[in-house]
Amino acid sequence: MEIIALVLLVVAVVFVAQAIKIVPQQHAWVVERLGKYDRTLTPGLSFVTPFVERVAYKHVLKEVPLDVPSQICITKDNTQLTVDGILYFQVTDPMRASYGSSNYIIAITQLAQTTLRSVIGKMELDKTFEERQSINAEVVREIDAAALNWGVKVLRYEIKDLTPPAAILHSMQQQSTAEREKRALIAASEGRRQEQINIATGEREAFIARSEGEKQAEINKALGEAAAISAVAEATAGAIRQIAAAIREPGGEQAVQLKVAERAVDAFGQLAQKNNTLIVPGNMSEVSALIGTAMTLMKRSGAPGGA
Repeated sequence: MEIIALVLLVVAVVFVAQAIKIVPQQHAWVVERLGKYDRTLTPGLSFVTPFVERVAYKHVLKEVPLDVPSQICITKDNTQLTVDGILYFQVTDPMRASYGSSNYIIAITQLAQTTLRSVIGKMELDKTFEERQSINAEVVREIDAAALNWGVKVLRYEIKDLTPPAAILHSMQQQSTAEREKRALIAASEGRRQEQINIATGEREAFIARSEGEKQAEINKALGEAAAISAVAEATAGAIRQIAAAIREPGGEQAVQLKVAERAVDAFGQLAQKNNTLIVPGNMSEVSALIGTAMTLMKRSGAPGGA
């Protein structure tokens, strides 16, 4: 009896151990009943029927990094590139991941390599270095469409390295050096050009400033001369007005005639004194007439009440 009880105890322990399943967090277990898919166990405590049900597949639902082996790709311009990358994916459907592919990891890896060769084959060498983001996006799009039947979601793909042949790499370095030298020469020439432009602009502005100054000086001078002429004209006009007013006064005309006679006599006197030549008027009667006129005017002007 004791042996039977011991056997039953062992069977009970094995039965309980087979029936109780504890699924860790971020894991999913696929249960088959008599070899057929039955259900998926979620994290926590679950029970299965021993000898009838079994856990056929265990999947990790975390994001998984998958290293894609390096491979040689041919670009559009027939240049070889050694490319390697890393793929990030996550199991989203445990049932499909169990039965959609015999090995979804190998399938994803192979598909990533073939898609990468196809994408790079459409590009020229220079573009492959410039379009890494577009290459990554194209690979993810192609793999994700195919991996949907495998219960896997491809999150992203990153190219780790693009390595051209040594000869191509040397040529690219030479091209890069030539390009930098070209930019340096262009920058230097642009600097000299800008310097010449600045000098010419400065000289032009200085010339304009000088010409504006000379113009303003001429304007000021002309305004000054005009003001002086206007002042002289105003003074002359005032003097003429005063003389005219004086002439209209009683005895004004006689005073003018006397002044003219005096000027005539002085003029003849000055002519006679020049050099050693005696200048005698051709008609002495004109001189005497001038003198007589002057004397008469003086007498009249000196007479009291003379008109």
